[in-house]
Amino acid sequence: MHLQFSKFFKAFAVILVASFGHSQNNATIVKINPAETNQTISKHIYGHFAEHLGRSVYGGLYVGDDSAIPNTDGVRNDIIEALKELNIPNLRWPGGCFADIYHWKDGIGPKEDRKNIENVSWGNVREDNGFGTHEFLNLCETLGAEPYLAVNMNSGSVQEAVEWERYVNNPNGSSDLTDLRKENGRETPWDVKYWGIGNESWDCGGDMTAEYYSNLYKRYATAISSYDNTEKLYRIAVGPGEPDYEWTETVMKNIPANRIEGLSVHHYSVFDWVDKGHSIEFTDEEYFKTMQRAWFMDEFINKNAEVMDKYDPEKKVGLIVDEWGGWYNVLPGTNKSFLHQQNTMRDAMIAGLTLNIFNNHADRVHMANLAQTVNVLQAIILTDDEKMLLTPTYHVMNMYKVHQDAELLSTEIENNPSFGDAPAISLSASTDKSGKTHVSLVNIDGDKSYEITVNVDKMKPISASILESKKVQDHNTFDNPDKIKPKEFKDFKYKKGKITLEIPAFSVVVFELN
Repeated sequence: MHLQFSKFFKAFAVILVASFGHSQNNATIVKINPAETNQTISKHIYGHFAEHLGRSVYGGLYVGDDSAIPNTDGVRNDIIEALKELNIPNLRWPGGCFADIYHWKDGIGPKEDRKNIENVSWGNVREDNGFGTHEFLNLCETLGAEPYLAVNMNSGSVQEAVEWERYVNNPNGSSDLTDLRKENGRETPWDVKYWGIGNESWDCGGDMTAEYYSNLYKRYATAISSYDNTEKLYRIAVGPGEPDYEWTETVMKNIPANRIEGLSVHHYSVFDWVDKGHSIEFTDEEYFKTMQRAWFMDEFINKNAEVMDKYDPEKKVGLIVDEWGGWYNVLPGTNKSFLHQQNTMRDAMIAGLTLNIFNNHADRVHMANLAQTVNVLQAIILTDDEKMLLTPTYHVMNMYKVHQDAELLSTEIENNPSFGDAPAISLSASTDKSGKTHVSLVNIDGDKSYEITVNVDKMKPISASILESKKVQDHNTFDNPDKIKPKEFKDFKYKKGKITLEIPAFSVVVFELN
């Protein structure tokens, strides 16, 4: 993909639009086919990720039982309520690279007896293991979310993974692990379904080759399912974090179909890994490059899916995008290892565009996890002591939750304007179980609004909401936490099965139809 959009072409495009406008013959036309695609948009596409990194867990999600901040078992109540509002379907933990140094037995039992550790993955900070297996799994129960545990495949062992699975899942009392769980206050198992076997094994997870990883994976995947639990587990193998489709080929070829349910990939919208740019004070060119990288997600999914189709034509193995989002330089004055950044309308564009891509690939993308939940990377929530705010990304996720477990509808766009290599307008549409249809539209163009005609056949619009702001650098602050939030959108017309609207630059619009 060519990320550099030539200055000549950009200037020419501006002149062309200024001279000729957006004529009716070249109008952008969106077609919604009311016929279902027989594909369900899994709610798990709207998952999240909470790593022991910076102030994601400690000082963010988790403040401890004795905190003056209102909490439930140490987890902030305001965050719990915000995540419930999103209908959060799953949560990945404890990493990320942290998972490759984490030993679960250090984080169980009385908190005063737990082992203190050094987080060598992220800043060498000291952690007291106050937030461990019980705290995480109980939080997931409170949220009604599926836990997604990442197994330590780097510094851990097969036996450690087996014992973790049996500790959290084994229902009978014949095992000392079951006895230990009960001693620690949990009588019944949590029935954890999703297990990531390793993390970024091509880098921080062991610097392995695909051949070595796939052979080691088979040992783990076989061992944790060596008693009557195979049908209950969803085992996820490590896929590539860059366009290394040979890795995908090797893993899919080497792992038998009865040992794998998912393949994970990672993709961040980073335009320059050396200098990732400021999360607020970015230029138009940096915004443009970020959007090109966000759009690359579509190609990344397509090419991985092509490989997977060779070995899994029935698409039983899910493509799991368990790390995605924007990644910039840390905010000045913050710890460089804590990956703390602000969240602007640029991040809302990444979220809207990416979720549309995931929805439209519902046949292969079975789960995704935004990185990350609180205070790290493209966070949906930021905290400062007792203060808490919801970011533009949070609001996009909340607007899009209507697609969870809904039936995907086929869509097409005619005369879609381009924004470099990316289409300016993206969309996805679905019909929920009540019969209501939702259409999510995004205009990633940083300068131009576009007139759009949406052909909806016999459906009629009930309501619409919009997320927009004056500048793409705009963001919510603790002094002004509601600067950016969704509002009712009325600036459209409906007549004879057609909705016409002008979608503002860098905005997200979601329609509800009946």
